[in-house]
Amino acid sequence: MSATSTQAFSGAPPTDSIAQAVAEDIMAGFDGHFAQFRAITSQARALYASASWLAARDLVRARIDLYDQRVGETTATLRERFRVQEIDRSLWQDVKLRYMGLLYEHRQPELAETFYNSVFCKLFERHYYHNDNIFVRPALSTDYIEGDAPVYRSYYPASEGLRPCIEHLLRHCGLDLPFEDLERDVQRIAGRWEREIPPPQERRRHFQLHVLTSPFFRNKAAYLVGRVVNGAARTPFIVPLLTNGLGEVYVDSLITRSAEVASLFSFARAYFLVDTDVPSAVVRFLLSIQPAKCSADMYTAIGFHKHGKTQFYRDFLQHLRLSDDLMTLAPGTPGMVMLVFTLGSYPYVFKVIRDAFRPPKDTSPEQVKAKYRMVKLHDRVGRMADTWEYSYAAFPRERFTPELLEELQRAAPSALSFEDDQVVIKHLYIERRLMPLNVYLDMADDAQLRHLVREYGDAVTEIAAAGIFPGDLLSKNFGVTAHGRVIFYDYDEIVPMLQCRFRAIPPPRYPEDELASEPWYSVEPDDVFPEEFGRFLLTRPRLREIFVEHHAQLLRADWWQGMQDVIRSGGFPDVFPYPAENRFQPR
Repeated sequence: MSATSTQAFSGAPPTDSIAQAVAEDIMAGFDGHFAQFRAITSQARALYASASWLAARDLVRARIDLYDQRVGETTATLRERFRVQEIDRSLWQDVKLRYMGLLYEHRQPELAETFYNSVFCKLFERHYYHNDNIFVRPALSTDYIEGDAPVYRSYYPASEGLRPCIEHLLRHCGLDLPFEDLERDVQRIAGRWEREIPPPQERRRHFQLHVLTSPFFRNKAAYLVGRVVNGAARTPFIVPLLTNGLGEVYVDSLITRSAEVASLFSFARAYFLVDTDVPSAVVRFLLSIQPAKCSADMYTAIGFHKHGKTQFYRDFLQHLRLSDDLMTLAPGTPGMVMLVFTLGSYPYVFKVIRDAFRPPKDTSPEQVKAKYRMVKLHDRVGRMADTWEYSYAAFPRERFTPELLEELQRAAPSALSFEDDQVVIKHLYIERRLMPLNVYLDMADDAQLRHLVREYGDAVTEIAAAGIFPGDLLSKNFGVTAHGRVIFYDYDEIVPMLQCRFRAIPPPRYPEDELASEPWYSVEPDDVFPEEFGRFLLTRPRLREIFVEHHAQLLRADWWQGMQDVIRSGGFPDVFPYPAENRFQPR
């Protein structure tokens, strides 16, 4: 090390042994984190068996917070042991090389790289990814990593018969609960299977069923995730398993359509609880049945949302290298709280909190961040978009339109800094890009209008059942997915359902009351008057007509009060991530 380099640790000059010790401490921090992550995840099976739904939901929340806690502990350990002061680039490049040596034959090397990045970024001020000291690109391939047990089981209908294979995969599902009626469930699956899944090729040499060894747990269901290998074709199939309240399991549906499988793994749903010692193998399997999704989606879906962020950013940097279009302000009505921009060739939006909000918005940037965190920790029931949250993200300055850069500097100057040819945004959220509902409604024909209005009401209903009142129900705050599903994505006014006071508007005292500019009744900060929704949200007669036909209850205070009673009593409403008509026998 040269005499002019910055010394990272006080005391004796850094040595090879210090670099090795730092690397080992970071790896020990990751290994401890992953062991605790699996310990939490493994509780899902017992909570499912005992129908402890609220405890399972709390488990998901606890697991989300786990990563930052372990990064903080590891950072504190390094500061205490080595008295970290400033970056010594020579030393940290050596630390990185030695850490790479520890990744060899590790079963979660990709997750360990992300953990290393997080620790480094927390130790030092320079946070963003353009840095030689962190893993901007993966150091090792995860293609052939294996665990103690195979990641999936195989079945061979060509030699054993379809029904015996279905029975075997149900018996081996690993739930340790008896079936309510196994023979009935086998017949139901086989009947739908023969209608929906392509028959095997004539020679049948490559006709197999593969089922992931670990069930996927979320809310009240366990899911068996599999694929049909039919020659070169791969067809997904998902078997949802519910309990009947008597300690018995039954098959609720068979999901085979690509759109329904994609919905199950949607960015608008809570993360699955899946116990595995080789996450990359599970992700590889999932990508084989959902090729339209990316590894960032799949890692996030099974709870590794921090590594999902890493994968997303790697993909984004590669996309920037392979494209030349410019980032622009997002179309649609500009938000009063968020400035939103996008890249036309990439299906995501980037959201930056404005420095100041115009009336009637009465909030702060910190409160907005708290609302987004509330959604991250909550069950999103397929109706609230998940976000990746980034600090100190760097973008090439040349990829911004002058108009966007000017607007960022005007609306959010505190969030920006410039370094060389990079625009560094200190805090932003990234979400899947959706068409704003208000834009879609303006161009929809009557059939599409009926679908969208029903979806809009369903979204509000299901979000309320999950314990959240959206606050601002304007259609511009909702988006439409490629599959026509309506998703909520503007969180600055959300509040817990139990914080609201839903009231019916009292009758006017005199005829003149209805003509007055001010209401004739008192209004407190947490008061909500559902009768007003129709007047302010459904200004077009056709929209109101359809809404009242399907969702008139949302305009009544007593419906909202009833939902509050359910939530207050610890109720856990059923929200199925597949169409109700696809259930074998709704109960």
